Amino acid sequence: MDIKNHIKQRAGELLPELIRVRRHIHENPELSFQEFETAAFVESELHALGLKTQRLANTGVVAVIEGKNPSKKVVGLRADMDALPIVEVADGREYRSKKEGIMHACGHDVHTTSLLGAARLLTELKDQFEGSVKLVFQPGEEKLPGGASLMIADGVLENPKVDVMIGQHVMPGIETGKTGFRPGLYMASTDEIYIKVIGKGGHGAMPHFNIDPVLISAHMIVALQQVVSRAANPAIPSVLSFGKVIAAGATNVIPNEVIIEGTFRTLDEQWRTQAHEKMTQIAKGVVEGMGGQLEIEIRRGYPFLKNHETLTHRLQVEAKDYLGESQVEDLGIWMAAEDFSYFSQAVPSCFYRLGTKNEAKNTGFSVHHPSFDVDEDALEQGCGLMAYLAISELNQAD
Repeated sequence: MDIKNHIKQRAGELLPELIRVRRHIHENPELSFQEFETAAFVESELHALGLKTQRLANTGVVAVIEGKNPSKKVVGLRADMDALPIVEVADGREYRSKKEGIMHACGHDVHTTSLLGAARLLTELKDQFEGSVKLVFQPGEEKLPGGASLMIADGVLENPKVDVMIGQHVMPGIETGKTGFRPGLYMASTDEIYIKVIGKGGHGAMPHFNIDPVLISAHMIVALQQVVSRAANPAIPSVLSFGKVIAAGATNVIPNEVIIEGTFRTLDEQWRTQAHEKMTQIAKGVVEGMGGQLEIEIRRGYPFLKNHETLTHRLQVEAKDYLGESQVEDLGIWMAAEDFSYFSQAVPSCFYRLGTKNEAKNTGFSVHHPSFDVDEDALEQGCGLMAYLAISELNQAD
């Protein structure tokens, strides 16, 4: 059997069904670790294929498709299922979210649909490959501690033991029909920073009676940028951003305290730890030096994501074979974070990008944007490529 052309044909035939599934999931989004309806829907789709399912991490779903000699090698395929707390802006979109304030703005509906489609293809072709494919539908990618870490703790990489993991994520910056790969370091670690600067509030016309936490916070935020601009090795990508500053005073009222929240990201674990210490040291010095008090918490989040060099090179070649040489792009380092990184730290892994951009369909909005959408034609490549890569890896000569 010509597996490649068979998968391409069947993926094309499945597209209307894939669109139906994706729209159902899109219309019924659920937040991280609350994916009860989504998990039940995934289970029903897998049961219809004759697959047995297992629950891990409460709302995670796992199933195994056994080929010939099922214990020879196990490839894991992962999709995340959670949505974001975003109000969808979707004028004229017939399949918009039915849950106000919750939206699939990061393409997880596409990931889940693609893996369900791949599950159907792989079930049909289970006599054409040796080994097994473990389907991993994961909760809570958008929220610490990350559903991947919880599923690993619950044993998702065992029984049967997973040899390699493959993950796919939409990319609205890449045209539909194309995909992108990057061997080696790819995505950053992510840490959350929570700061409270405490001063002494009072009338804005009498600052000499107060300890102004707003002024102190301004100096502190500027000083903390030294962590990236002066303390970091320029060869190590690092980002420090503060996206939330609350000083609940008024035009003539200096508040008692200021709340600040931000994120730190990098691609080096040793520097990551050093940066945490440096940030605490600088913040403490500035705040206390100006008469205030500091409360600071740095919550360690996902580790950096590193694609296994050999595996990713191999899968990139297979993707070119499936899609065509010109349809596979090389990716650069991206300072966003992904909890697939936990899989990449545990077993040889590859995390690649699926193009969903189509200007005519207005699907170029960034992920996490309230008007984010995808070109649903990408579902054909989404499920077909994932199935093809899994079979190619299982049939790879030792």
